[in-house]
Amino acid sequence: MKPFNLEAINRGTQNTLTSLLGIRVTRAESGLLEGEMPVDSRTHQNFGILHGGASVVLAETLGSIGANLLVDADHHAVGLEINANHVRSVESGKVLGVATALHVGKTTQLWEILIRSESGDLVCVSRLTIAVRPKSRSKSLSGSRILT
Repeated sequence: MKPFNLEAINRGTQNTLTSLLGIRVTRAESGLLEGEMPVDSRTHQNFGILHGGASVVLAETLGSIGANLLVDADHHAVGLEINANHVRSVESGKVLGVATALHVGKTTQLWEILIRSESGDLVCVSRLTIAVRPKSRSKSLSGSRILT
């Protein structure tokens, strides 16, 4: 399958929490999204290691963007539930996330997101449940930044 436009996806995250944390999508295909996030003062907790919440932001960002790339123009995908198991700490560098669709249905999607250190060590395992909803006419997301 032909990859999606990475430049458009990353441009669509400008002025959001995603850009504030330095998250960048590096690969996008149907049912697969990869990205990276720096481990620095923006993403540290007070002990100088990657904040678990930052890992969750990376996981939900990758899964949500991936899910929205799979729905038609009359629908949008939103996070319904996320869980994360933090396996290993990271002090610096960057972490790499791989989001894989496990289930793509008409009303729900299920994504697994694995986050690893630059050396390949598993840092976090996350699972994201997505709700697929019709866009309302009054609150349309037709200006969705990731798809334009």
